[in-house]
Formats: sequence, C-alpha cells, structure tokens
Amino acid sequence: QVQLVESGGGLVQPGGSTRLSCAASGFSLERYAIGWFRQAPGKEREGVSCISSTDGTTYYADSVKGRFTISRDNAKNTAYLQMNSLKPEDTAVYYCAIDLVCGGPSPLDWGQGTQVTVSS
Repeated sequence: QVQLVESGGGLVQPGGSTRLSCAASGFSLERYAIGWFRQAPGKEREGVSCISSTDGTTYYADSVKGRFTISRDNAKNTAYLQMNSLKPEDTAVYYCAIDLVCGGPSPLDWGQGTQVTVSS
C-alpha cells in the first residue's frame, strides 16, 4: 500500500522548535521530489518547502526562509522539516506530498497531515 505518514506535530511555544517527519511506505521516496505544505484555519493550502529528487536542491517560502530546513534520508525512506523560531502564524496542519519535480502543478500523493500549534 502506497502511503505517506506525517508525524512530529503538536503544541510548541513561540520561539520553539520541532521536527516533522514524512515516512513513505509501499514505494521509494528516492524517485520523487518531496514538498511540505500547510493550511491554516480559513486559509488556502500553501507551499512551505520542497527538496528535489535529483540533486537535493531545496526551496522555501519567504515566510519560513532561514527558520525551516527540509531534508531527506532516502535510506530511511523519510523526509523531514526542521522548524525553528516558530511563530503563532506558523500554526497550521502540515502535509507532505510527492511529485516528479518541485513546483509541479499537482502533487501525486499526500499524507494525512499533522497539526502544529504555536502558542504560549
């Protein structure tokens, strides 16, 4: 069964850190670009970061640049999003997704999402 499963969300204080994981099963993540997206209440889903499958090039939304770091461990079939200096506006459901390239029109598959709440 092809599946993406996110984990690592939860309640984090402003200024704190957390790391999200995206574990793939039923297929090899190595072949795909991996993106992280988020959707806050009442807002549209937005792209946060992406890492390519070919050379590991990374991309970040301006709102998270310098605070978030995307990575992948193909041996573990898992991708990560390290989130530092978190702000209340980072509160959202975070999703990972796979695509052939970063910035493609429509990801091939999505995880179920994990909630990140930044609050004191």
